[in-house]
Amino acid sequence: MVNRPDPPVHPSDRPSDSEPMAPNAPQGDPLPGPSPVLDGQGLPTAEFWAQLGWMPEAHQLQCLVELQGQLRHWNTRLNLSRLVEGEDFWIAQIFDSLWPLVPLLTQRPPQAMPLHLIDVGTGGGFPGLAIAIALPEAQLTLVDSVGRKVEAVRSMAASLGLGDRVQLRCERVERTGRSRDCRGRFDWAMARAVAAAPVVAEYLVPLLAPRGRALLYRGRWQPGDRADLDRALPLLRAEIESVQGRELLAERGVRHALWLRPLAPCPAAYPRAVGVPLKVPIGADASES
Repeated sequence: MVNRPDPPVHPSDRPSDSEPMAPNAPQGDPLPGPSPVLDGQGLPTAEFWAQLGWMPEAHQLQCLVELQGQLRHWNTRLNLSRLVEGEDFWIAQIFDSLWPLVPLLTQRPPQAMPLHLIDVGTGGGFPGLAIAIALPEAQLTLVDSVGRKVEAVRSMAASLGLGDRVQLRCERVERTGRSRDCRGRFDWAMARAVAAAPVVAEYLVPLLAPRGRALLYRGRWQPGDRADLDRALPLLRAEIESVQGRELLAERGVRHALWLRPLAPCPAAYPRAVGVPLKVPIGADASES
């Protein structure tokens, strides 16, 4: 389940110390044809960062470049991701990981308490490692069920100097959601290209602190998808706070960010046993209450 595939390529109030609110992300009109994305050295252009709405410091940019190198290295040993080179890396990995969080990156007060985030189904380390670089004060937990991938991402984090802020857990996320050191502990819980929205909601909501937020990265988002999630969330005692979308650069398609917030503590029944959320998505069984 948490062996996350690469994200699909088809056209898919300010944060405070006490309550991380869903960012009011830019809507991003479709670009009129190809845009300048990478320069002659394969690095993002000024237009790339302007479209994202956030500019990394020099050391952060260098760390992102090193992350690409680490991903190349580990991809020769195991199949972490096909999105490693050129625009695949910078748009489909870095841009797509960071765009929903730009208001948090640009507006968070310097004196704010460190945020605790969890990336469920991190696969090759995204969005978790990109966020760790962009939010240098944050503490991140990355979860995946594939041991070789977890060890590769752990090594990547250490090589990038992130080892003191990035913790790896090799387990199914249903177990993470029932662990005492994870359940109800996170300011932000997120998952990118893991499963259908009701399934992901069942994974993420139990992990949230009372004022935490869940971020679901999605590609296409249709009325039927919304209806499925609307049936699931009352069972988790959560609701949709906002749905935001934008067009990625270079005609890479539409992406959506779904923000969920808890209304009360998640019932102890969730997440259900390993494999059940994926097999029988929450809200799909009319007998659930």
